[in-house]
Amino acid sequence: MSDMTAAAPFGPHDFQLVLLRRMADHQPELVEAARQELGASIADMREANRRWQAMVRSPRGRGALARYRSVLGPAERTERRRIGDLECDAIQWPVPLWPDLRFEVMAADGGAVWNEWLVRAPGAPGPELRTLEDLTAWSCTVDEAARAFSPARPMEGSAPTRWQLRLTLPDGQTCVAEFCWGLLQRLL
Repeated sequence: MSDMTAAAPFGPHDFQLVLLRRMADHQPELVEAARQELGASIADMREANRRWQAMVRSPRGRGALARYRSVLGPAERTERRRIGDLECDAIQWPVPLWPDLRFEVMAADGGAVWNEWLVRAPGAPGPELRTLEDLTAWSCTVDEAARAFSPARPMEGSAPTRWQLRLTLPDGQTCVAEFCWGLLQRLL
């Protein structure tokens, strides 16, 4: 059982509960197992989400990048990336619940965050994605699905932490995959 109180610092354990809270809409059984693995109650997950939302919405709150750094601690890896004409920093933290993934924040100069999601850890083997049957819940990230089933077309998600991709299957048919925090949740 978690010791979450108002005075306890909000840290990586709590942040994982926030990630799970949004995923529970689509994968309640996987979220339940992960929540139990973290030793957290449903009340702990709700409280973590409440505290996170309060931090995000606070008029005196930190910017998104400062908030992630205070919650997740020192980054495991930071690298400069160029995406088209934009240069940004890709900042990654480990996520103990998913050891082969990292939580990545893409931040422009000045600290403005324009993307935040789960990605495969550098050096960790990704899944072999060849058929529709390989696209199971929590099996891959947005980037992995887009590369495996190209051409992929990004689509608007149903919430800020959700993405959809229209994927092209090997037989030429298409399907829509929905992701939460960058991790595959379901096919629509």
